Amino acid sequence: MEINLKIVKLEAPENCNLILGQSHFIKTVEDLYEAIFNTVPQAEFGLAFAEASGDCLVRYAGNNQELTKLASEKMLEMACGHSFLIFLKNAFPINVTQRIKSVPEVVNLFCATANPVQAIVAETEQGKGIIGVIDGSSPNKIETEKDVEYREKFLRDIGYKF
Repeated sequence: MEINLKIVKLEAPENCNLILGQSHFIKTVEDLYEAIFNTVPQAEFGLAFAEASGDCLVRYAGNNQELTKLASEKMLEMACGHSFLIFLKNAFPINVTQRIKSVPEVVNLFCATANPVQAIVAETEQGKGIIGVIDGSSPNKIETEKDVEYREKFLRDIGYKF
């Protein structure tokens, strides 16, 4: 038995975020669509889900054609069964991740970010699977008091803290 590793680069378009996860059933596409739309109706998004049995198709949905096409193409490039990719605009992952996690088919989220992502894909004779992600860059120092002040002010300025 042999395993090969591959890195697939995922980059959200400008002013977008991406959410990469794992789920287990064909109705994932419709349920994720409803979860996002019902939580943040003004969100624009495209999502794709890779089947792991039957026809093994990349299933897709969304209300933004460009984001839906990008999600579908990247999901096909990864070719990892039972995984999904969402590109999200006019909303932040913090607004939808709890709702996405509550979708019965969803079993795991690998990341939710605006950073460039490298998905680490393992391939065996059976197929491919995501084994992890590199989300953005590595930290290079511990925040200073000035950094703490900036963080606290920033969160209040954008309305996430009072």
